Amino acid sequence: MSLWQRPLKRLQAMSYDKLLRIYTEHRTYRFRLNSLKGFVSLFLVGTVLSMALAACSGGTGSNSSSETPTASPVAASKDNVELTLVSFAVTKAAHEAIIPKFVEQWKKDHNQTVTFKQSYGGSGSQTRAVIDGLEADVVHLALAGDTTKIEKAGLIQPGWEKEVPNNGIVSKSVAALVTRSGNPKGIKNWEDLAKDGVKLITANPKTSGGAKWNFLALWDSVIKTGGDEAKATEFVTKVYKNVPILPKDSREATDTFAKQGQGDVLINYENEVILAQQKGEKVDYVVPDVNISIDNPIAVVDKNVDKHGTREVAEGFVKYLYSPEAQQEFVKLGFRPVDETLAQNKEVTDKFPKLKTLGTVADLGGWSAIDKKFFADGGVFDKIQAQVKR
Repeated sequence: MSLWQRPLKRLQAMSYDKLLRIYTEHRTYRFRLNSLKGFVSLFLVGTVLSMALAACSGGTGSNSSSETPTASPVAASKDNVELTLVSFAVTKAAHEAIIPKFVEQWKKDHNQTVTFKQSYGGSGSQTRAVIDGLEADVVHLALAGDTTKIEKAGLIQPGWEKEVPNNGIVSKSVAALVTRSGNPKGIKNWEDLAKDGVKLITANPKTSGGAKWNFLALWDSVIKTGGDEAKATEFVTKVYKNVPILPKDSREATDTFAKQGQGDVLINYENEVILAQQKGEKVDYVVPDVNISIDNPIAVVDKNVDKHGTREVAEGFVKYLYSPEAQQEFVKLGFRPVDETLAQNKEVTDKFPKLKTLGTVADLGGWSAIDKKFFADGGVFDKIQAQVKR
């Protein structure tokens, strides 16, 4: 988003009367027009305010249905506002706990009732749905690479990760290995997944953001322990030969393992395992001490919030997700906190196993390089799959 577009969007969210008052004040203000600086200042202020006024009043011309809608301030004046949240599957429990708290706080502060439409599924599938027309106001996805795809489709303005703390990462976890009761296969670390006779359940990285993290955790477990890419390829190929089925997302993979009884071990988010235990389920699992930081970004979908007139509420919700209240809910439900102060609390350190080595996406060159190398058509994953018979 260019420098002048951001103040313009803020101005467009104001009422018509307020904008007119500001515009009048600037017209009557005694700028020193005998200097170039004064002239430029008046010109820029007048231009920006005139554009904002035109947007709020609808202008004098008519727009065809094919044109991109301008920002609408409609929601700001309504008693009830609806937001559409599109997220990846395993965040559902967290959002269902956080949303009522946000709704209550927003009502108290703004005297406005917010309702939510919620959609959950594989991060890759959710990304395609938003690009194809699912009008999300806010997206909370499994990986920044998916958010970048929505940006490249023209729905999110560049620089979204700088609009909020922590480069847009609002929740994070690590990978866990879930075993059958008593761990009869003796699974202790990543290396055990390549053994003969071990059946692994993991989702398809072509459709699931969580499955991409699983793949990268396997790959990085070799690199972080001194192996080269040839050894990493050999190891990951052996592991995927032990995968009998590739569900479309992490939720379906969990159901395949837990409800259908397939496989000896499941790669899952640590937070999913903790949540299952909180629900009274007996779950045996191991968190490998060589792991990868599973970072999940949040973003406002600029084109949609401007169309719906929901920017203020959407940005308020995103901001709330970083609050201590919301982050504590993430922690309760098994996500590791993004707030370093909270991460040092005894409650948190007791809850999560310590890690010896924690890899990051940056270590692997960032999502653009990762997608091209591993998950694009003809990439490393496809080459590995070509050697696997199911």
